[in-house]
Amino acid sequence: MKTTKITAWVMAGVLMSTVFTSCKKDDGGTTLPPIGGYNTSNDVAATNLLAHWTFDGTNNEDKSGTAPSNSSNTSFTNGPKGQALQLNSGYVLYPTISALSSTSAIPSVTVSAWINTANNGKTASSVFALTQAVATQADWNQGPINMYLETGRATTKGDTLALHSAFHTYSGGNYSLGGDNINDYGTAGTDFQIVKTKNTWVHYVMVYDGAGSNIDLYANGVLVSNKNFRNRTTGTPPVGIGPITLSTPTQVLIGGWPNAATGYTKSTAQTWQGLYTGGIDEVRVYNKALSGTDIGYLYQLESAGR
Repeated sequence: MKTTKITAWVMAGVLMSTVFTSCKKDDGGTTLPPIGGYNTSNDVAATNLLAHWTFDGTNNEDKSGTAPSNSSNTSFTNGPKGQALQLNSGYVLYPTISALSSTSAIPSVTVSAWINTANNGKTASSVFALTQAVATQADWNQGPINMYLETGRATTKGDTLALHSAFHTYSGGNYSLGGDNINDYGTAGTDFQIVKTKNTWVHYVMVYDGAGSNIDLYANGVLVSNKNFRNRTTGTPPVGIGPITLSTPTQVLIGGWPNAATGYTKSTAQTWQGLYTGGIDEVRVYNKALSGTDIGYLYQLESAGR
């Protein structure tokens, strides 16, 4: 399996997650207290939120109203916050969403999603991909954003999950540089954190800070990715890769890999790539690197259905 810099097939590990509680609205109609100064999850970095999929009875992107151009094996189920997308070896493909399709749309980026799936012992699963146009993308691994899961691991490790995300930037419309991170390699609990996921919803967040050239992954409000792989550089002496520049137009693909199986005719489908089976909810894309504190607040608010 091809990745940017890290071998994809790695051993799964265990996240020591923090359990959060929140106040509920009482019978007398008392207003719920804010969490971190926010009343709802939509208040977190509200001015930086470019796209949002609620999956509350619709697959349309909420802010633009963009409907899918193609989909396969979709339904709805109960999620952490209202309804959620349920895929049974399925995907949802979107046409260009203008907020995500300018060259400088996401110099820094945060993608947040709730996931409910497990290792299948066969194929890896893609959660969210921001891609070039279906007729242009020549390889799944040219991003610009790939947010996925190493679910091809043995089912005996089905109580854990390896989160794996990558970013890529373009120069003159051509693929240039990129990097990835994963919650694996080295010493669990020191270099990275293991994520426990059996039959549970997990809040999965990837962050790329274009100013610092750092890529981080969070699960349930906790930083879990490998600290040794977060800073992405190029050249000698090394310098940070810097902000993301997009090659436009872009498209969004949820649950599938940008390959021939989902309509990307120039990108060959590879045997280790599978379509997503399980739940996905509350997908959000920000043009900002959210702080760990705000990611924790977002997790708490959405956990409370807010």
